[in-house]
Amino acid sequence: MVRFLHCRDCGDELHDPMHTLAGYCWDCRETAAIEARKHWCIAPLHKSNYMLITNRDLLAGLNNKGGLIR
Repeated sequence: MVRFLHCRDCGDELHDPMHTLAGYCWDCRETAAIEARKHWCIAPLHKSNYMLITNRDLLAGLNNKGGLIR
């Protein structure tokens, strides 16, 4: 098991054992999570469940009650 003593991105020293396993400090992990969330959304389907959308092309025409929009 590899333990990191410094953050992979900013180089700050890591004190928490949980962070040493991940290799990133709290701020860098939060920044990476925000960046990852920019590329997906959750859309409700008509009379069904919610669907995780990662491809923007799937969103066009998803609502069959509003007509096909492309």
